[in-house]
Amino acid sequence: MQQLLHFTASASHYHRHRQLIRTFINARIKWVRDPYLDTAVEKEKNLKPLLLLKTLIISQPSQTIPLSSVSPLKPHLHLPTTAQKFIEKYPSIFKLFLPPGKTMPLPHVKLTPKALSLHHEEMLMLSLSHYRKDVAERLAKLLMLTRGLKIPLDLIDMFQYDLGLPHDYLLTLLPEFPEFFQISDLGFRDSSGNVVLGLELVSWRKDLAVSAMEKRAKSDGESERRFKFLMNLPRGFDLEKRVMEWVEEWQNLPYISPYENAFHLAPNSDQAEKWAVGVIHELLSLLLSKKTDRENIFRLGEFLGFTRLRFKKALLHFPGIFYVSNKIRMQTVVLREEYKKNLLIERHLLMGMRYKYINLMNRVLRRGKPIRSVFFGHKKRNSFNKGGRRKGDDNRYSIDDDNDE
Repeated sequence: MQQLLHFTASASHYHRHRQLIRTFINARIKWVRDPYLDTAVEKEKNLKPLLLLKTLIISQPSQTIPLSSVSPLKPHLHLPTTAQKFIEKYPSIFKLFLPPGKTMPLPHVKLTPKALSLHHEEMLMLSLSHYRKDVAERLAKLLMLTRGLKIPLDLIDMFQYDLGLPHDYLLTLLPEFPEFFQISDLGFRDSSGNVVLGLELVSWRKDLAVSAMEKRAKSDGESERRFKFLMNLPRGFDLEKRVMEWVEEWQNLPYISPYENAFHLAPNSDQAEKWAVGVIHELLSLLLSKKTDRENIFRLGEFLGFTRLRFKKALLHFPGIFYVSNKIRMQTVVLREEYKKNLLIERHLLMGMRYKYINLMNRVLRRGKPIRSVFFGHKKRNSFNKGGRRKGDDNRYSIDDDNDE
C-alpha cells in the first residue's frame, strides 16, 4: 500500500512537472506526403472562386453579368487566372454569350441550366431550419473559443466559406438568431483609424461548450480528462522510438477543453502544447471539410492570444493528428481523423452539395472534348474592335436564345 501511495505521488509530481516545463526531445520530424489527403485537397481546387463567381452572377437582377465587369473583381473572387480563362475552363457551369437585340453587344456570362438547377437545390437546402441552426451553433462555438466571446468581422469572413456561412450572413443569418449574436465595437481601430467591428456572442452557452474530443470520449467510454487524440500516420512515416515514447507520455497528460482559458500555463510546457493542439483540433472540427488554409489558423490563433510559433510547433510536432498539404497554391491543414483515405468519414449536408458542383465542373463533352471548344476559336492578341470585342467574336460567342440543354 505504501509503495502504491509513493507511485501515485510520484506520478502526480511528474504531471505537475510537465505542466511547467517542455520535455519535447531534440528530434527532427520529417514531413511525409500523404497522397490521399493531397487528393482530398486538390479535388476542391477552384471550387471557392467558382462559387463566389456563381453568387455574383446570380445576385444580378438579370442573373447575367458583363465579362468586363467580372475582370476587375479578380482579387475579390480569388480567381487564379483571368476572368475569361476561368469561365472558359468550366463550360458546364458558365456560359459566355452575346445579348441579342443589341448593336455591338459585349460578352456576358450566365449560369448554364444545369448549374442554375444546382444553385436552386443549394438554396433550398440552405433555407432548411435545421441547417441554419447547425451553422449558427458552429459559429457560436467559434466565438466561444475566444476570451471575450467576440471576433473581428474580417476574421469571421476568413472562415465564411469553411463554416458554410451564407454570403450575406450579416443580413440573413444573424437577425434570425438574436439570442446568439450581435454586432459590437471591439474597442480598437485598424491601421487606417477606422473603428473595428466584430461579431459577439450575446451570452455563454454551456450546452455548446463541449468539444469534439469530449463528445468522442463520452461515446467511447474513455476516462474523464485522460482521453487521447487519434493519431493516423501515413504509410512510410516512421517516428523515432524516443519520439513515439514522448508522444505516448504527452497523450497521458490531462485534456483541457479548448473552451477553457489555460493561458496561466507556462507557454513552453507540454501541458500548454496539448491545450494548443486541442484548440486547433476543435477549430478544424467546426469546419465543413475539416481543413483550412494554415494562414487562417495562424491569424485566428494570434487573435486568441497564441503566438504564431506556438501553433506552428503544434502542427509540426503531431503529424499523426494534422496533415499540412502543399497543394493548390497554399498550405492546407487537414484533420486526419476525419478522413478515410481521400474521403470525409462524415459528410456535412453542404459538403454534399459542393461535391455536386465539383462533378459538374469536371464534366466534359463526348470524346473528351471540353465544351468550351465549341464556343472559342484560336485566340489573337490585341485584335479588338472599337466596341471592345475581339475581331471574330461573333463566331466565338453564342447568341443567347435560352434554349440550352
